[in-house]
Amino acid sequence: MCGAIAGFTTMAVAGRAAAPYHDTFEIMLWRSVIGVALVILGATVTGRLGQIRARNLALHGARNLSHFIGQNLWLAALPLIPLAQVFALEFSSPLIVALAAPFVLGEVLTARRIGAASLGFVGVVIVAQPWTGATFNIGTLLALAAAFGFAGSALATKGLTKRAPLVEILFWLTLMQLVFALLCVFWDGQTRLPTLHSLAPLALIGVAGLGAHLCLTRALSLAPASVVAPFDFARLPVSALVGTLIYGEAVALTLVAGGALILYANWINIKSKPNR
Repeated sequence: MCGAIAGFTTMAVAGRAAAPYHDTFEIMLWRSVIGVALVILGATVTGRLGQIRARNLALHGARNLSHFIGQNLWLAALPLIPLAQVFALEFSSPLIVALAAPFVLGEVLTARRIGAASLGFVGVVIVAQPWTGATFNIGTLLALAAAFGFAGSALATKGLTKRAPLVEILFWLTLMQLVFALLCVFWDGQTRLPTLHSLAPLALIGVAGLGAHLCLTRALSLAPASVVAPFDFARLPVSALVGTLIYGEAVALTLVAGGALILYANWINIKSKPNR
């Protein structure tokens, strides 16, 4: 989980560094190129290349399209609002999953989970502050929309983990997102190749992003979600510290209060039993 936190935070910093030189589709293109190469290399070295098979492609496609949309929105939000605000709003994603799971996965929607989602929504409102233009802007909306994309991806992933090995999931993730990026990268009529200034950030995004997902998935295989999740929540204070040290971003009291509510709501949801 320390590796996952380091990976996601590094990816956020690298995403900001790459933003002046590339749009989000270009960033996703080069991230996916690196990702495909790393997955194939890793599968070959570990002898798991044979685990990659063309099955469950419809579910892979739904997952990866949702993740692609969410990731592009997340990258677009990075240069517009403080890092801690991006991560705080991203943490509303598990609460969206909790509300959607009964309709998508047939899980039970309990009063406790409804209460947790409501508490999380209050936290989101406090962080976003829609009554003031100082903190509520297009970046806030993009980060909130990204949370819905990540929630859709999480719902599809839950079904995939029961049917496909990790290397297969990662392979179709990177390959399909490479195809999506290729289809979108010419939306403005041009595409920019990596430069001396953007090459290092793009490489970091590719390596850190894939590494973070590997670490997070491995952590979940070794310990219960109730143990893993509190470590994942550490991304919020870590991002606030990085934002302060690198970008001089102030940490507002509303961000601390709203972020704490969102994290507490997630904790209530994690501790909830499926049928109670």
